[in-house]
Amino acid sequence: MGHIMASAIDERFMKLAIAAAKRGIAEGQSPFGCCIAKAGKPLAIAHNEVWINTDITAHAEVTAIRRACKKIGKIKLSGCTAYTTCEPCPMCFSALHWAGIKKIVYGASISDAKKCGFGELEISAAKMKRLGKGKLKIHAGVMGKECTELFALFRKKWGKKKLY
Repeated sequence: MGHIMASAIDERFMKLAIAAAKRGIAEGQSPFGCCIAKAGKPLAIAHNEVWINTDITAHAEVTAIRRACKKIGKIKLSGCTAYTTCEPCPMCFSALHWAGIKKIVYGASISDAKKCGFGELEISAAKMKRLGKGKLKIHAGVMGKECTELFALFRKKWGKKKLY
């Protein structure tokens, strides 16, 4: 794992995740977005829907997994990559693992979310992979600046009212 230079494909799909996060912020949701892609095409794009659905598990990654699985009619997303604006929390990392995602590409870190005021468990994706002996690949820091700016956008619009 590590910070890498983003490929054009990584940037294309991360931009879709960022746009989803911005839509979510505009709708009163928290600043997280995810795009699940396979074979060069987006399969599902989602933002965090915790408040709108009164569902603490409706993080962007989980919402995208639900949509992608429904779209293909299977619970396994083998061969897919998850592009997420923030490093997946332990719940989302586990869900991505169980869905059979081959690679996670993320921008901002868990510590960036915690600095914004979110009550993150500070267990990195790398540690989750190591402890679980997972095989999925992790690429960190892809469009990190743009993803971290989502927290400032969120704070500007909602202040501290919308934290969990």
